[in-house]
Amino acid sequence: VQLQASGGGLVQAGGSLRLACAPSGTIFSAAIMGWYRQAPGKQRELVASASRSNTIYADSVKGRFTISRDYAKDTVYLQMNSLKPEDTAVYFCNARPSSVPVTDVRLGIWGQGTLVTVSS
Repeated sequence: VQLQASGGGLVQAGGSLRLACAPSGTIFSAAIMGWYRQAPGKQRELVASASRSNTIYADSVKGRFTISRDYAKDTVYLQMNSLKPEDTAVYFCNARPSSVPVTDVRLGIWGQGTLVTVSS
C-alpha cells in the first residue's frame, strides 16, 4: 500500500491550502491517519492526527488547521488556514495502527510528501 499526498504549493501568508492523502491500491482502513511536516534543518513533527475517537493537533496549528477523514475512501485531509511562513515544510501523510503512538515519527506507512511554501 502506498499513500499519495497532494495539494501543496506556494501561498502568501494568511492564505489557505487543502492537502489530501489517499492510498493507491487496496483500501486498508488504518486506525489512525495523520499529517507530519519537516522543515529544512528540523526534525519531522506531528501536525495533526485523527482516529474515530480522537483528534490531536500540534499547539502551533491549533485553531488554524483542521484534519478530517473520509473513512469510505480511506482519505485524510488537512485544511490549513491563516498560513504563516513558519508553516513552510514538506508535509507527509501517515497511516498507522492504534498500537503505534502518533508521536513516533518513524513508524507506519508514509506518503511521498508535498511541499508547502508560505511567503511573507
